[in-house]
Amino acid sequence: MKPFWGSFLGTLAGVFLTFLFIFLIILGITVSSISKLSVQGEKTIKVRHKSVLHITFNGPISERSAKNPFENFNFGDAEHQPLGLNDILSNIEKAKTDPNILGIYLDISSIPAGIATLEEIRNALLDFKESKKFIVSYSEGYAQGAYYLATVSDKIYLNPEGMVDFKGLGTEMMFFKKMLDKLDVDVQIFRHGKFKSATEPFFLDKMSTASREQVLTYLHSIWNYTLEGISKQRNISVEELNRYCDNMLINNAASSLTYKLVDKLVYKDEMLEELAKLTGQKADKINSVDMHKYTHAPSKKNEPFTKNKIAIIYATGEITGGEGDDKNIGSEGISKAIREARLDENVKAIVLRVNSPGGSSLASDVIWREMKLAEKEKPVVVSMGDVAASGGYYIACAADAIVAHPNTITGSIGVFGVFPNMKGLFENKLGITVDTAKTNKHSDFGNPFRAMGKDEGEVVQKWIEDVYQDFIGKVAEGRHKTKDEIDSIGQGRVWSGADGIKIGLVDKFGGLKDAIALAAEKAKLKVYKTIELPKQKDALEELVKNAFDQDVMIEKKLKAEFGDTYQNYKNLQSVLKYKGVQARLPYDILIY
Repeated sequence: MKPFWGSFLGTLAGVFLTFLFIFLIILGITVSSISKLSVQGEKTIKVRHKSVLHITFNGPISERSAKNPFENFNFGDAEHQPLGLNDILSNIEKAKTDPNILGIYLDISSIPAGIATLEEIRNALLDFKESKKFIVSYSEGYAQGAYYLATVSDKIYLNPEGMVDFKGLGTEMMFFKKMLDKLDVDVQIFRHGKFKSATEPFFLDKMSTASREQVLTYLHSIWNYTLEGISKQRNISVEELNRYCDNMLINNAASSLTYKLVDKLVYKDEMLEELAKLTGQKADKINSVDMHKYTHAPSKKNEPFTKNKIAIIYATGEITGGEGDDKNIGSEGISKAIREARLDENVKAIVLRVNSPGGSSLASDVIWREMKLAEKEKPVVVSMGDVAASGGYYIACAADAIVAHPNTITGSIGVFGVFPNMKGLFENKLGITVDTAKTNKHSDFGNPFRAMGKDEGEVVQKWIEDVYQDFIGKVAEGRHKTKDEIDSIGQGRVWSGADGIKIGLVDKFGGLKDAIALAAEKAKLKVYKTIELPKQKDALEELVKNAFDQDVMIEKKLKAEFGDTYQNYKNLQSVLKYKGVQARLPYDILIY
């Protein structure tokens, strides 16, 4: 037996040492990559004279650049991770006064970002043009959002075999009723609000009349605003632009040129010749710096010598309980950040940046309370991103002022509850039965394996009504209106920012920069610094947390497998996680 155990233990030790060796190699590569990122984050680069700022968008645009090395991480291309909106705007502003930057080259085709995010970048580019420096754009084919951004350019160039996608706006909503019927799942719905269509996918197979009305209203509002922006830059009337769409007149590169959506059809080598003329250089020796490297270029804007600060608090994603992260708003995490800013005597004003479709009504209320406490002590301004609706509006309504873009999605003041009964699925489809023992009549309230009783339904509906009345009461208080006035524009209805300002949900058009300026004005600050909260975790800390996180690995695989339809999977997955009364946008809006 001794030879056997000796051989067995030797083999076991060998396997262990092999795995340990592989682990150490992977850890070494990862730490090395993170160190590279850290060094890049600290070092500054020198921008050559007569340079062009080269802008591309190679991934989703988040509110701020991630410190998490596993966020869209590519070990082979560490310096080309997607930049957050904060760094993109900062770079454009820096380039405006940088004597070494002659102009901007937009090298864009499609931009995975919401339409209000595009608006914020577009406005920054329009501000850049005041420097009299050039902006030119080129693409093999412009998606609609990319073209809207490109219209700020002095010249728009297009590949001779490409085209501009120009057809109008659309959005889609997925309905689950027929699937649930086939699975024998009964979903019990409780809601308040004529327009609270978040629950419609469970009991309808298409949009209700009320839902279609609200969707068309905000789509037309956003589209009209978009056309006005294009019309102003391209000198084509809104009526003509609509005619192009209605008749599908823009169908290739030639038609894009004929109808003046672009200025010239060129191949890439010819585009480089155009850049060479603008910069006075040779086409193969154009001084160019990309956005990622330019983040580390020195700025002429010196840090002011002052203790006065404005805190920018980022609230991004669905609203849930707990700490949250860069993708979700945790009531504990955001409340802590607001409290920290409120108690810091050097923080003279707070800007809450909201980009959220809402979520848990309870978690929203926890954050609202902290906003209310902060508003009593110092100016609080909300800056709305792509969407700040339902729970996203709940946490915003206590602010002194709300700043949004005309194409921000907002409102949706309504609540609902979803209780699935899966008895049929388990019993009829899977042959699984569930039995219950309980001490009281309603001990198993919320049991997903039985239908809800009439008396229990009445209790849930009362919860819904109570939360809704509380919601509109807090909005009415924050917006200085009556509950009846808020109810008339509430009922779960979704609005664009352009309509929101007309009905009193929004105070001013603008982006984050405008919200910060307004906060400074309210705090009577001439000189101030800005700080960002919640504080992002250190890259190494995130490494330890995520290196072997199966959820992170699975999500990456699903994204690769599902592609563009991954968001539909995420929507269904989030629905299955709903707990308690929800103050949430009817659906995840993707406008294309």
